[in-house]
Amino acid sequence: MPEMTFDVRWPDGSESSCYSPSLVMHDFLDRGAVYALDEFVDRSSAALDLAGERVRATYGFVCTSAIQQKNEIVQAAGAFGGGSVEILRMEPGLPEEAAS
Repeated sequence: MPEMTFDVRWPDGSESSCYSPSLVMHDFLDRGAVYALDEFVDRSSAALDLAGERVRATYGFVCTSAIQQKNEIVQAAGAFGGGSVEILRMEPGLPEEAAS
């Protein structure tokens, strides 16, 4: 199962690198997009839940890395009263992105 990283810029300008055990993040987030903080938390949480379920379906066990990343995102977002999150990078990109 391909894994990926995605880098985000938080409302205070700080940046974080995040991990997903699945490329499913591409179905929920777009590189270069800016999301309201709550929307980013909802989208990334849903994607990481799905990624974790894909690991369970494939390997028969829970993906603790997906759970941990979701918890870290929720915790980091809790430090802000609002604002927006920008998706700086998603690697690997989708195959059609590499061709263009």
